[in-house]
Amino acid sequence: MLFNSLHFLIFLPIVVLLYYALPQRFRWMLIFVASCYFYMAFVPYYILILFFIILVDYLSAIAIEASAGKKRRIFLILSLLSNILLLCFFKYFNFLNENIQQCFSLFGAEFHPINLSIVLPIGLSFHTFQSMSYTIEVYKGRQKAERHLGYFANYVLFFPQMVAGPIERYEGLGNELKKVQAPLYRNFSDGFRLILFGLFIKMCVADNIAPYVNSVYADPESHSPFSVWMSVFLFSFQIYADFYGYSTIALGSALLLGVRIIDNFRSPYLSASIGEFWSRWHISLSTWFRDYLYIPLGGNRVALPRWAVNTMIVFMVSGLWHGASWTFVAWGALHGLLLLGERFFKPLISVDKVGTVLRHLLVIKTFVLTSLIWIFFRAENFEKAEAVFRALTAFNTGLFNSTTYYLAAGSASLLLLGDVWLKGARMDQKLSAQPLVIRWTLYTGLIFGLLAFAGTEKFAFIYFQF
Repeated sequence: MLFNSLHFLIFLPIVVLLYYALPQRFRWMLIFVASCYFYMAFVPYYILILFFIILVDYLSAIAIEASAGKKRRIFLILSLLSNILLLCFFKYFNFLNENIQQCFSLFGAEFHPINLSIVLPIGLSFHTFQSMSYTIEVYKGRQKAERHLGYFANYVLFFPQMVAGPIERYEGLGNELKKVQAPLYRNFSDGFRLILFGLFIKMCVADNIAPYVNSVYADPESHSPFSVWMSVFLFSFQIYADFYGYSTIALGSALLLGVRIIDNFRSPYLSASIGEFWSRWHISLSTWFRDYLYIPLGGNRVALPRWAVNTMIVFMVSGLWHGASWTFVAWGALHGLLLLGERFFKPLISVDKVGTVLRHLLVIKTFVLTSLIWIFFRAENFEKAEAVFRALTAFNTGLFNSTTYYLAAGSASLLLLGDVWLKGARMDQKLSAQPLVIRWTLYTGLIFGLLAFAGTEKFAFIYFQF
């Protein structure tokens, strides 16, 4: 079930109405049934995979809490391996087979891979990371094991954020789902603001940019260098609008139920450095890797060479998390290398102390670099990525579709202006401080935009594939 579908716009009000009509002791049941129904609207039998994750991690956490010494570690390893192996099977099985075949061919040997026709369950990477964070926290003694299977199931399944995050910790979402919620006007007003804004970003920005970007990436060398450069920059806005739109709708949908989930974005393209970019982009994933991979590796409390290795490991694993392709690994590695470069030049220039003009130049620099690296994320393979880079510097008078370009560029400009206005604040909080006239003018503009300029073609959220 897509957020930008009529199905969801009928489903959500029904769930909200039933939620507040039911006594507190029955609400967890409603959330569980609603979340199962929401997920099963994609591929019904894949819900069994989530049930497996829930059961394994629920029992593992209780066993960890009840054990001591090596037994605790054994139960933690059982939990982590169950999640990782499940993710590897569905997401990386064919990728590993293909790479083994290539290794054999280098030595003149034959290897016949078994390629399975496996469809990756929607949001499996998010589910496994969220569930693993729970058992790790229980192991470290920072979280009590949940005895109520229904509440834990809802933590893994909660439908507003179950498909593409944010990746929540149990101390946040788990406890939010247990609270006694009353139907508050503030929650409804903020929730609807966020949903309206998120739908606009997705349907009027991301979906209007997609056709232009898709046409250029399909055959970059037949387009003019201007078209290719613009498609590279516009994809930066497309993926941001697509994921930011999803996250904003998720925030609003959860808030209608009185549940607060974390912000995943804070105007990332206004960042003056790669480090700042990653503190503003996909925040829940960045903090997950920081807490459960970077810090256990030693973080920045080690010698400079070891820190560099730690940083590269985290970014390359992050790239692989996004997709079973070496292009994703390259995307992550390039971000890691840029972060290392910033550490090297930090004594020469401090982003926090620069003037306004220099900061604006650094913001442009960061945007251009991240846009160029996005090529590896967007391209299907290295050959496609190479074709895009070649087309950026080609001297030809190739195709230029002005109609789709102006619509895409206008949509991206709206997103950029919105981010400049928000300055990292959340839309509902920023808007609530504005006069009534400004609020309703914006509401009217968003609704009109959805009716008049929503993309004619419906595109699935990009991060659903992860």
